[in-house]
Amino acid sequence: MATIGKRNTLSIVRASTPGLYLDGGELGEILLPGRYIPADLKPKDKMDVFVYRDSEDRLVATTETPLAMVGDFACLRVISVNENVGAFLDWGLTKDLLLPFREQQFPVRTGDHVVVYVCVDVKSDRILATTRLNRHLNRDTAAYRNGQPVNLMVMRRVPLGYEAIVENAHSGLLYRDNLATPLKVGQKIKGFIRTVRPGGKIDLSLDASGYKRVAPLTDQIVQALERAGGFIPFDDDSSPAAIRDSFGVSKKAFKQALGKLYKGRRIQFETPGVKLLENSSWTPGPL
Repeated sequence: MATIGKRNTLSIVRASTPGLYLDGGELGEILLPGRYIPADLKPKDKMDVFVYRDSEDRLVATTETPLAMVGDFACLRVISVNENVGAFLDWGLTKDLLLPFREQQFPVRTGDHVVVYVCVDVKSDRILATTRLNRHLNRDTAAYRNGQPVNLMVMRRVPLGYEAIVENAHSGLLYRDNLATPLKVGQKIKGFIRTVRPGGKIDLSLDASGYKRVAPLTDQIVQALERAGGFIPFDDDSSPAAIRDSFGVSKKAFKQALGKLYKGRRIQFETPGVKLLENSSWTPGPL
């Protein structure tokens, strides 16, 4: 059976003037309009399609891939606001995604980028967006381990820093004091679990801790030096933003890695920058 708001692999039932009709199981036949039919389609091929409802509430299929599917959190741009129904969002398909007024935790305006959850309305069976995110976050205690790398999306700014969605499921906190530069709402980044507190609250970091952070970073710095001919214009005095842009880590982590390389006689400090020294026997080693 086909699932609304998801990609489905469906068999072709018949061809008609509007396009191909696909087997949607209990949902019946689903039209794939002719403009989406691949030129190299073979007789017994199955179609990988996204299923949704068109402007007349008919089930249709498309070979296009939306920016978010049902069950996803995403940051989408507001294309327009209709005073009768709500806002319309660009989600990568011909038909825009509706964010009804009742699902807006705060008013949105044309041009805004908003973090939403994509779901199916139980009454109308239509796909819609909501900014009432807490309803759809998993509140069970997560089974993450300390130091585990995770995918994050910045959800909102809070007094202590930023709340982020962890692995499209849980909410966690990035503390402002541990960030080298401000983040943007909707920004997708790699991060790490610092700890899962009693009660299920999750503390996050953009850097791994201890040896797991420093050892790979020293290798990364050496590789950058080798690619640059033995010199890079980064050192203890470089700005946190420049370090984050080039190496994806905080200035504190970068300085720790430089200290490790210096103690191992792998680099020497210039003014400014660092120079790579020849030392084929050097290894990161324990802290």
